[in-house]
Amino acid sequence: MARNSRRFRCSAETVFRVLGDAWLYPGWVVGASRMRDVDEAWPEPGSRLRHSVGVWPLLLDDSTSVREWDPPRRMILRARGWPLGEATVTFTVEPDGEECLVHMHEVAVRGPGTLIPRWIADPVIRWRNRESLKRLAYLAEGGAR
Repeated sequence: MARNSRRFRCSAETVFRVLGDAWLYPGWVVGASRMRDVDEAWPEPGSRLRHSVGVWPLLLDDSTSVREWDPPRRMILRARGWPLGEATVTFTVEPDGEECLVHMHEVAVRGPGTLIPRWIADPVIRWRNRESLKRLAYLAEGGAR
């Protein structure tokens, strides 16, 4: 399982305001290029956002769904990126005064991505998720709504 952590200069509640706004998803998720639609119930468990991955003209349309929504502590997503497969992405946020520590864990759960040995996949996923957490921090610390 690829694990990343980053200290954010904002509250856990602020981080969850960004996570709770599905339209901001391509602003912090590396690889997501645009939003197509969001369920009205987002971020309630079972709700989905529909996004595209890649760069034009090589775009793949897929979706991400909420498995668990427990602000300001935890969010679990099922991110789809076929033909590579699906991953479970867990965000855990620990408040620390006026700041917080955000942990992001990702593991492939379905599809060809599960066949890649972790010693190969995890460093690549950690590299990508390091940038995703950096972007998420920019949005949260900058007051995105």
